[in-house]
Amino acid sequence: MKLLHNRNVLAGLMFIIFGAAFFIGGLNYNLGSAARMGPGYFPRMLAGLLFFLGVIIVLEGMSEMKKSGNEHIGWHFKPMLYLLGAIGAFGVLLPTAGLIVATIALIVISSLASHDKVWKEVIISAIVLAAFCSLAFVKGLGLQMKLFPWS
Repeated sequence: MKLLHNRNVLAGLMFIIFGAAFFIGGLNYNLGSAARMGPGYFPRMLAGLLFFLGVIIVLEGMSEMKKSGNEHIGWHFKPMLYLLGAIGAFGVLLPTAGLIVATIALIVISSLASHDKVWKEVIISAIVLAAFCSLAFVKGLGLQMKLFPWS
């Protein structure tokens, strides 16, 4: 049970689970060959690499535990709730309030998860990121979305 308190072991297990899931999902597609790749070639190869990387990370985490003892990680639910709430608020606000307001809300709400936030930096980051997103997605890529609630 101590293994599940090690960051590398948890990250490796996550890689293994995602790699196995995507490999299984790629079984529905034709693999082909290296010369004539089918639609299942890339997902299966990428999933295999992800699985292999996960095994390496788990083994590394287990060897770290033998060397340094137990590395305990704590579960902090309040920051996780702020981050999930920020993503949810962005999803709700984007179609109704527009990209600028949704991006600013995303940055401000997610900053509440940090213990060492400086509000001046949060506001500047929110404004700069909102401007960048509006330029990149609406002007640059030509996506049809509202920038503000009144637009």
